[in-house]
Amino acid sequence: MQLLSDRILNMATSATLAMAAKARELRTEGKDIIGLSLGEPDFNTPDFIKEAAIQAIHDNYNSYSPVDGYVDLKEAIITKFKRDNKLTYKPSQIVVSTGAKQSLANIAAVMTNMGDEVILPCPYWVSYADLIKLNDGIPVEVKTTIATDFKMTPEQLEAAITPKTKMIWFSSPCNPSGSVYSKEELRALADVLLKYPNIYVVSDEIYEHINFVGSHASIAQFEDMYDRTITVNGVSKAFAMTGWRIGYIGAPEKIARACNKMQGQITSGANCIAQRAVITALNADPSTVKYMIDEFKVRRDLVLDLLSTIEGFKTNVPEGAFYVFPNISYYYGKTLRGKTINNASDFSMYLLEEALVATVDGESFGNPDCIRISYAASQEQIIEAIKRIKEAVS
Repeated sequence: MQLLSDRILNMATSATLAMAAKARELRTEGKDIIGLSLGEPDFNTPDFIKEAAIQAIHDNYNSYSPVDGYVDLKEAIITKFKRDNKLTYKPSQIVVSTGAKQSLANIAAVMTNMGDEVILPCPYWVSYADLIKLNDGIPVEVKTTIATDFKMTPEQLEAAITPKTKMIWFSSPCNPSGSVYSKEELRALADVLLKYPNIYVVSDEIYEHINFVGSHASIAQFEDMYDRTITVNGVSKAFAMTGWRIGYIGAPEKIARACNKMQGQITSGANCIAQRAVITALNADPSTVKYMIDEFKVRRDLVLDLLSTIEGFKTNVPEGAFYVFPNISYYYGKTLRGKTINNASDFSMYLLEEALVATVDGESFGNPDCIRISYAASQEQIIEAIKRIKEAVS
């Protein structure tokens, strides 16, 4: 009898976490690795949020929390959705989870049946496809390129829809491309979906505040899409709270109840101290974290400027998040320092071993011609990393 389930044997390892583990391994061997692989802000959590957590400890928050989140945290989320996204939700439509990743896992589990198709504009965040496959769904990849700023067009969406299409999952700002869908672009996609009333949308907005164009649009803001959209968000990125593990959804009530039911059997409620701190974070004006966004924009411009001097790197101009997603297919078939580059995985591993720079290959994001470079690192590290990359491919 086979020890492990087919489910786990068929599941891919998270490419971002695998590269981070490999980088840590090399560091223990004394290698000076510069990590540009993880999507983790290099800032500390703001002090006013940490103080709220400390106060929660003193206030003896140590018991199980409600499965779907504290009532006053849900109220803070409702206020945030109204203030930042012009979305109106009731407490029964909000579910707080252990990070936005669990929010997505809940959605996949409660909405996907055997053979259901889920459209994924490529590139997409690494876990989308495997969360869908884990629940017997079929990811349907829609390829995009730098020419369209890595955004799916209405025509591509129309062509991808079949009678088996159940959902569309996308992120804006996008991990890994940094692309941001404008309100007009979202409206054009919504116009296609009006013809298919049984298709639901999962809008991952975790990078909402790390936005360099000044405005964020949620597809749920359209009245004809509100009842068909699950908006996913959290505090990991904008507030530098990756390890606090709090995410949440605003969703049609029936879907929210189902996610609550699923979570009740898996983890129950999220960490009680972190939840109390998140109330303070979400009630604060978003301008309190603008210093981080300003610095990310400086770094973005720095990365683009430095990469433009390297032959064979083609990039778009990311409008949000903290990644660049260059096309490096120029190097396929070439031999660098005795190593033949056949694909993005070869190239990313070559950079790790020869340049001592950790990146992530694009195949895991649905685009095998690219690599993802995170600029959630200091300017000094970015300058040194890209200097090493340039030397390694020259």
